[in-house]
Amino acid sequence: MCSHYQTLKDAELLLQKFGVREKPAAIGKHDMWPRYQGVFVRRPVEHDAGDEAVPEREAVVGRWGLISSMTKPDGLDKAGKLSTFNARSETAAKSFTFGNAWRRGQHCIIPAEAIFEPDWRSGVAVATRFARTDGAPLGIAGLWDRYRDAAGQWQESYTMLTINADEDPLFRDYHQPHKEKRMVVILPEGAYGDWLTAPADATRDFLLPYPAERLVAEPQLK
Repeated sequence: MCSHYQTLKDAELLLQKFGVREKPAAIGKHDMWPRYQGVFVRRPVEHDAGDEAVPEREAVVGRWGLISSMTKPDGLDKAGKLSTFNARSETAAKSFTFGNAWRRGQHCIIPAEAIFEPDWRSGVAVATRFARTDGAPLGIAGLWDRYRDAAGQWQESYTMLTINADEDPLFRDYHQPHKEKRMVVILPEGAYGDWLTAPADATRDFLLPYPAERLVAEPQLK
């Protein structure tokens, strides 16, 4: 799982690496934690309207921590307190929180410079920064949904999809001992377009571990 990541400092990278036509109004915080406002990339909601002015991809600012559009106004406070920044791919389809986005194929990509995971091998948690060896940004597979706030206005939100990492040559060494190891789904750049346009029944085809040799893990020692 991932509860801390660094988003892109340079908005130009969104255009260069993620095929976004226009920069978002704001990038938000560089160090991202759950419930912060961050940037994600998706197909526009109006993508099937037949309007040539609608781009293939857009960068959207939303809450990191998905709140389902099925959430009723009196349930927003409770939903906002849940840990919904990561979604277990094995159970997301049947989850109240993530099920709507999964069934609708509401795929997104979360651009990141790096993600952080705890290394417990010394007996204490050592924050470790994971980035691509070539310095390029990570494209993390996620789901998005929108909900109406107390004022009736649409608000955007997103989550990162995770898979089991017990046998992964890199991520199996992280998180607490004797607990299941998890990792976010990092997409290869060539899969970005297919992921954003894939139907719901093809979602699991993309939920694969990223090659360990293409990532570098750096302990953040104090």
